[in-house]
Amino acid sequence: MKKTALAIAAHPDDVEFMCAGTLALLRVKGWQIIIATMTPGDCGSTKLSREEISSIRLQEAQISADILAAGYFCLECDDVFIMYDKPTLLKTIQVVRKVKPSIVFTHSPSDYMVDHEMTSKLVQTACFSAGMVNIKTPGAAPFESVPFLYYMDPMEGKDIFGNEINPNIIIDINDVIDTKEKMLYCHKSQRDWLLEHHGIDEYIRTMKDFSRKRGEEINTHYAEGFRQHKGHAFPDKNILKHELADVVFLM
Repeated sequence: MKKTALAIAAHPDDVEFMCAGTLALLRVKGWQIIIATMTPGDCGSTKLSREEISSIRLQEAQISADILAAGYFCLECDDVFIMYDKPTLLKTIQVVRKVKPSIVFTHSPSDYMVDHEMTSKLVQTACFSAGMVNIKTPGAAPFESVPFLYYMDPMEGKDIFGNEINPNIIIDINDVIDTKEKMLYCHKSQRDWLLEHHGIDEYIRTMKDFSRKRGEEINTHYAEGFRQHKGHAFPDKNILKHELADVVFLM
């Protein structure tokens, strides 16, 4: 098994909010980590142009990834316009094929923002079709087998109707919460944006509050929640439980 984990999210800082702790734990276990974002977050400012904020956010994403000695890709989609279409799907398949991960993390199929939901669908299909030789992705050959796929918690742990989405896997990240915080802190441009657009100040506190909520469910300080995709052709063994046995709790 190739010990490579790929986290694909819609925007820079999504991974840091929802699964950076688990990535840090895998890194300690010797896994190579790759982070990819569908967009550079080009709408994440009320003052800067798309080009200006994109440049800043790409730098922030790379600095964050460097904390885990991780690779970073951006698929260069437009913020708010992530589409489930052939060109975008081919780009997503290409990244999965280039990385050849054993584990993939992505957004919840139901989340507060359509960009997140589209990313979830694109990644699901990319994992499923990575071995299909009749799908051509220049410079990235098909590979088998289908990676393990895990869905991160949605933002605030809720669907668009406000219903709680309960994870069936919770991972104790107490030992790496400082790493998760450092990674999120790299996205400095987003503090003002979240304050102006979402009314959220101190976004690190927001991250820690939700991590603390998940932690309470397993009697620890901080945790992250996931659900594993177990549909046809996907592996149903829980590789996270195998690799992180001491900190994984099945709900």
